[in-house]
Amino acid sequence: MTFNITIEPSRHTFSAEAGETILEASLRNGYILPYGCRDGVCGACKGKVLEGVVDYGRAQSYTLTEFDKAQGKALFCCATPQSDLVIECREVSRTTDIPVKTLPCRVQKMQPLADDVMAIYLKLPANERLQFFAGQYVDIQQKDDKPRSFSLANAPHNDEFLELHVRNIPGGAFTHHVFSEMKVRDILRIKGPLGTFYLREDSERPILLVASGTGFAPVKAIIEHALHIGVKRPMHFYWGGRKPSDLYMLDKVREWQAQGVKFTPVVSDVPWEGRMGFVHQAVLDDYADLSGYDVYACGAPVVVEAAHRDFTTLRGLPETAFYSDAFTFVPKT
Repeated sequence: MTFNITIEPSRHTFSAEAGETILEASLRNGYILPYGCRDGVCGACKGKVLEGVVDYGRAQSYTLTEFDKAQGKALFCCATPQSDLVIECREVSRTTDIPVKTLPCRVQKMQPLADDVMAIYLKLPANERLQFFAGQYVDIQQKDDKPRSFSLANAPHNDEFLELHVRNIPGGAFTHHVFSEMKVRDILRIKGPLGTFYLREDSERPILLVASGTGFAPVKAIIEHALHIGVKRPMHFYWGGRKPSDLYMLDKVREWQAQGVKFTPVVSDVPWEGRMGFVHQAVLDDYADLSGYDVYACGAPVVVEAAHRDFTTLRGLPETAFYSDAFTFVPKT
């Protein structure tokens, strides 16, 4: 059975399947409501049911009191619709709508993706969730007070673990720790979400995504989010590396290609059968006019800066249609 849910005051509507919480259904349909723990504890998702009937689910009595229920309130992370609903709550549409948190987390899994790239999967405490936009990053807090920033490679709908892609940078104190000393079950502290690199869902313009190296991580999150919510805009993903092995999750990219995402890999330093040269130059070679596009670029600063300069001055891309996240590295001192 399917129920229709209308959000006030936006008048956005979406459907929920039987047994699906209001929050799960809203996220599945691309409408982001405030949330925190997703377990009925923190109360961040509390809103009002104006019309219809819900099952309150596992909401904790101290978070959702009987007085709250009498006022028509529910925890949307727990409540499941029993009829069509009209609910009242604000929607998250800007990064400033999401609180920045500092949280402990446990290293759940470490997975080598290439000789010099490690995926780290972080598990938050059982009663915590990190709300974020696909493409944002977190800071890992260090004892030397110099945070290390890493983009989240997972999309918000897949948030059981926080996925980071870490490249082993010569002289990098934290990356040396990751590749030489870090163990599963180690405890880290993160601060986030941070940054303004995320998909602008209100645009109707075709999307170009340009990544170098581990700049793939936030682009991965953006593409998976876009596919999850059913974005119909054309997407073309360019990924550049020095050698073919720098393009380290091609099985995942092939899944996106099967769903309509165009993909162009580019290698700069080692001869191979594909496109050669700099990744932003490949875009210039393929597109004579970018005035009608949105561009999302992430990776080494030199790549992002070159893309911004040439796309705007040579191909007519509006300044307001270029979204970027440039990686900088902290060497050992």
